[in-house]
Amino acid sequence: MDKLISGGVRGVTTNPLIFKKAISGSSLYDDDLKSIDLEKPIFEIYEALAKKDIKLAAQKLLPVFVETNGVDGYVSLEVNTKLADKTEETVDEAIRLFKELSMTNIMIKVPATQAGIAAIKELISHGINVNVTLIFSIDNYIEVAKTYIDSLKILMDNGGDVSKVSSVASFFVSRVDTSVDKLLEELDKPEFMGQATVANSKIAYEEFKKLFSGEVWQNLESNGARVQRLLWASTSTNNPNYSDILYVQVLIGSTTVNTVPPATIDAFIDHGVVKETLSENISDAVELMNNLKELGISMEDVTNDLQEKGVKAFADAFDNLLNSLEEKVKLIQN
Repeated sequence: MDKLISGGVRGVTTNPLIFKKAISGSSLYDDDLKSIDLEKPIFEIYEALAKKDIKLAAQKLLPVFVETNGVDGYVSLEVNTKLADKTEETVDEAIRLFKELSMTNIMIKVPATQAGIAAIKELISHGINVNVTLIFSIDNYIEVAKTYIDSLKILMDNGGDVSKVSSVASFFVSRVDTSVDKLLEELDKPEFMGQATVANSKIAYEEFKKLFSGEVWQNLESNGARVQRLLWASTSTNNPNYSDILYVQVLIGSTTVNTVPPATIDAFIDHGVVKETLSENISDAVELMNNLKELGISMEDVTNDLQEKGVKAFADAFDNLLNSLEEKVKLIQN
């Protein structure tokens, strides 16, 4: 972690799949497990490990947080993904985690389902940092951004300090190409393959610039409010025919974040070029979306399906994490 931070990494995100690989795929957590009461419910054992990791990472990133006046240096922890369709339970768990971790540079991850968006409004309006995750569609993103702005207005009207709350909108990218390319292959239209993700992301960024301007936003900004940055998630390249840094190189823009796995970071350091690319060729992005529509490909259907599958995949990963941890606990106890 020290090496990554010194190399320029400005934050960390986690999810159940990452924790599963780390905990069940190594012996690095065995000593921590031996120091925990292993008679506790398995969920509590997981949380003890996760919260320790999150807090240590947040402490390491605190200098970045201080140096950037709270712009960077955040660590994200996800609420139980089984609560994706339960607003009240999501709010309760997010508040509990935020209080227990007790670090100013923690973000709580909440999925952008309808129940999740209602929870996000409650959390932001109470000054809790939120990483809104599993966004695939532009319409869903617009709803998330408007919710953030509305929530800041509530916080400010209630006498809260809007300068103390931060949020990102995590827009998932590579899976869009995977789904759209499959449809294009069936239609025998290879000339449009590998472009949907970038077009979708570029149009979302144009919406971001519109949403965080104008009188309402300027009033909030004058009171210290921060924009809800777009965050590009799932940016490793799934198709070996595409550049291994495709979803980093073409999505570089002001006030954005890119969460990249270590291999992609190494690849970008090796042959990436740092320059703003996100605002380039917007007309091409719009034209591609029109072409897909004419071909009968509904981006709404594609992205809704991806979000639904994403919620299920994270919930399944969480079950797998607990099952793997349970097996490890049994081994240690024996």
